[in-house]
Amino acid sequence: MVFRFLLISDETDDFLREIKMNAEATFLDLHHAILDAVNYTKDQMTSFFICDDDWSKRTEITLVDMDRSFEEDSYIMENTRLEELLKDEQQKLLYVFDYMTERAFFMKLREIIPGQNQPEPVCSKSVGVPPPQTVDFDEVDLKGTPIDTLGEDFYGDSEYNLDELDTDGFEGLNDNMDNPFDEERF
Repeated sequence: MVFRFLLISDETDDFLREIKMNAEATFLDLHHAILDAVNYTKDQMTSFFICDDDWSKRTEITLVDMDRSFEEDSYIMENTRLEELLKDEQQKLLYVFDYMTERAFFMKLREIIPGQNQPEPVCSKSVGVPPPQTVDFDEVDLKGTPIDTLGEDFYGDSEYNLDELDTDGFEGLNDNMDNPFDEERF
């Protein structure tokens, strides 16, 4: 059986990767396939999260044993096969590739193809340039302005009246927030 995964990023609008691999492969195999598909180094801590329909994190699969409590299940990429935790098409996952900033790829198990075999993982579709693998906190800025030079006035008045808030300006703001995985653009 073959799994076909689709990956996108909320940082880069034109980025997409599609990866096909055997369902018997491990999450470590998927991890390596993703890193190869985006040309990232393999020296960073990463995790997969199985998510519910609202993208809430449910089950974590870590790169290394995090020595968690015995009360919760612990999954290690090297020891966990994809088919153990992924059962349904359209299953949502997050692949956190930058732990310091919680940056991640949004993933879906786009298709389960029974009766086929994929000896090696393959990136079957590659569109756009991925976001940088890590960001340096010293270089993070806001429209070219170093964060430490913004000063107290940047945040505005600390006193405000909730009745003065113009809620009309927020209409439609969350229309696409329910589904960060907007496949229409591809």
